[in-house]
Amino acid sequence: MRTVRILISGRVQGVFFRRYIQQHAKELGIKGYVRNLPTGKVEIVAQGEKIEELLRHAHRGPPLARVEDVKTEEIDEPEKFDDFRILP
Repeated sequence: MRTVRILISGRVQGVFFRRYIQQHAKELGIKGYVRNLPTGKVEIVAQGEKIEELLRHAHRGPPLARVEDVKTEEIDEPEKFDDFRILP
């Protein structure tokens, strides 16, 4: 199962970005989590078949967001996730 770490920068905190990503991840059957980082970025760890579709949503973001950059990296030895959660 493919697992990636996605880092999103821009105006992505305080604009319902995590809730937006969680909603789309659940619709796509993707497991993992999304969380705010102290740097102002949002981190997503996504596991599933439709990661490219989730990436399209990450590039777009919710209406109040302004996505400036999206970086991805493959995770070679991921943990197994049962659902998609928002972490504090």
